[in-house]
Amino acid sequence: MKSASILFLSLLLAFKMSAQQRIIAECTITYSIVAADSASIKMKEALKASSKTVYIKGNESRVNLVSPAFNQSVIYDKTSGGATILREFGSNKFITKLDNDKWLSENKQFENTRVETTEEHKTILGYDCTKAFIHLRDSSIYTIYYATSIIPSVKEFEYLFKDVTGLVLSYESLGRKGERIIYTATKVNLSPIPISVFAIPNSGYRSL
Repeated sequence: MKSASILFLSLLLAFKMSAQQRIIAECTITYSIVAADSASIKMKEALKASSKTVYIKGNESRVNLVSPAFNQSVIYDKTSGGATILREFGSNKFITKLDNDKWLSENKQFENTRVETTEEHKTILGYDCTKAFIHLRDSSIYTIYYATSIIPSVKEFEYLFKDVTGLVLSYESLGRKGERIIYTATKVNLSPIPISVFAIPNSGYRSL
């Protein structure tokens, strides 16, 4: 009888959590990028002039990273599990197409991660966000804040976040020399996105 009561309470809690959380199948998220104090002035200025924009529509996502030195877009199709990477260095444009196996190989360092949630919260753009740590197999640790009330229909737009049960609105990564780089959402737009945003160009790019 006691076991049945525990099971019922667990199911009730799970149902309550799912009822409070909604899946967003269409959204645009814009992130600012800043470097911690340990970074050089040149790097801080470059990141200040950079931005990251995530587009999600159904089973598709596109991540645009714009910086003074280069631009990069990663277009991911959750249905096929494949991705297309577009890179621009000045007038030079390159395209890389990855099937599901190659996409997984590119992100193998983010497999078998462990998400450790904490009791710490903060509000970002009006969303209550939980602080958590993502532990990688190589002992690296990423700090994130994610909104628990909404979850994107495509979490693999950042493969590191695939096991996070919410929308990540702030996170830290490391630069080449170990500098802390902080991404923070500055806008979440739930308006419809044109399908053309996810179109793969047929010309103008060299295969890489």
